[in-house]
Amino acid sequence: MAAEHFDYSKLNYSKNDDWDEVSLVDLENILRMKGQVKEFRLLMMKYDSALSEVRTKLDVLNKELSLRNNRNPFEAIKMRIKTPLSIYKKLSSKGVEFSLENIESHISDIAGIRVVCSFVDDIYMLADCLASQDDIRVLQRKDYIDKPKKSGYRSLHLIIEVPIYLVKEKEYMKVEVQFRTIAMDFWASLEHKMKYKKDIIDQDVISDDLKFSADLINQLDLRMQQIRRKIDGEEE
Repeated sequence: MAAEHFDYSKLNYSKNDDWDEVSLVDLENILRMKGQVKEFRLLMMKYDSALSEVRTKLDVLNKELSLRNNRNPFEAIKMRIKTPLSIYKKLSSKGVEFSLENIESHISDIAGIRVVCSFVDDIYMLADCLASQDDIRVLQRKDYIDKPKKSGYRSLHLIIEVPIYLVKEKEYMKVEVQFRTIAMDFWASLEHKMKYKKDIIDQDVISDDLKFSADLINQLDLRMQQIRRKIDGEEE
């Protein structure tokens, strides 16, 4: 089967992966030997459908809350599905082989949505609203805003399961949802570039600068939230 038969063009794939080490043909051959080519494409379709379900839920929340509060709780939504190479690398880092079974059992963030909010309290409000819906299962919650990573990274992560409705069945699929402020998202984007850029001079100095900047961003986020609350109080 030729590589072009793998049609991922309609899926929300990240474009940041490096394809130098393993090609799409290599991964296709692995799946073909296991008889899992069609099943892999079906699995990716399911993750893409799960992204659409979560996106719809968030859009509905945004519309309702914007009417109730006269402002939108989030500024942007970004969606992506891990590329086959990214999936392969993650499985390899865990010491397991590339197979359909291992993809489903060892990786929980193949489908990902990032919700960029204006204010920190909107993050928690949106996350709670999403998690409280009766067809959502929350598998994991990691609050890197309350307890940032050593690097300074801040974000609220949820791993959820959402149902998708197929021809003959309903199936729950995992989706990772990340909630950040605009400032947190800007910081994380810069840190991500540094992680994947090779031969950086003064990497330790840059890491220290990023950590210092993360603390400043946190103070700014909290200050902006206080200002917004004062404005809301005056309007009331």
